[in-house]
Amino acid sequence: MNSPFFAIFVKVTLFTLMLAIGVNFSKDKLIFLWRDPQKLLRSLVAVIVLVPLIVFLLLWVLKLPPESATVLAILAASPGAPLTTKRSEMAGVSTPYSTSLQLTLAILAVIITPLTLSLFNSIFDLPIKVKAIEVAKQVIQVQFLPIGLGVLLKKMKPQWSEKISQPLSILANILFIIMVLMILPIAISLILKLDIVSMMAILITAIAALAIGHFLGGTEVQERSGLAIASVARNIGLVLFILLINGTAKPFIPALVTYAILGAIAAFPYSFWSKRQLAKLPSNSVSQS
Repeated sequence: MNSPFFAIFVKVTLFTLMLAIGVNFSKDKLIFLWRDPQKLLRSLVAVIVLVPLIVFLLLWVLKLPPESATVLAILAASPGAPLTTKRSEMAGVSTPYSTSLQLTLAILAVIITPLTLSLFNSIFDLPIKVKAIEVAKQVIQVQFLPIGLGVLLKKMKPQWSEKISQPLSILANILFIIMVLMILPIAISLILKLDIVSMMAILITAIAALAIGHFLGGTEVQERSGLAIASVARNIGLVLFILLINGTAKPFIPALVTYAILGAIAAFPYSFWSKRQLAKLPSNSVSQS
């Protein structure tokens, strides 16, 4: 995981995934959520208020090692993961809602992340600080740049973008699978280094995040599942970036990787259930969601 090749491969994979989103979605679909203030507010409360509140309560009640407490705090402050849309698709959810929510959270991360971290730090005295401009730089590079290029390409060269949209999505999926297979063996060994209390706190956070998103997601299955996935899918890349600019990230890696893996494991049965629920719906109702 420390090799330059691996770092480059992860960046290429994320860039390809984000570019595919931009090519396959129009501007109108990207701002889909902004047209419904009530739905937008409900979604934001779930992801940027209630999930951090769960983490706050866990840090207050449990005596976690500083490394685990720090990672959970930064995760709570880091919404808008680049892979949110991809994880939603794995749950059978493919709607403008998921993409629009991901981008909205990425935009708000510039303000939300430093503010949330300052609150956690003032209460729990965690060794973490971050400036809004540093968050903005990372979000722009990882998400806005490739998605913006995809949207621009679709607008300027619609026929060409239509031809490459499907192959680009297939390539993005292949790279994503390869990346997961590369990470998994090392991730398992890192999880085993973590103490049981930290593992329990991480698993509780992931399950609670799914539940919050599910119950605040409204009545439509697609959007309910999309919000559940968005709530549990925190921005691992942004967390790592914040750790790096605050010094060494090495002591925090086991807790960070554990959340990534346990969060995915916790979301798997939910994703399976979501797919089954969506399969029961009429095809036209799914496509119009």
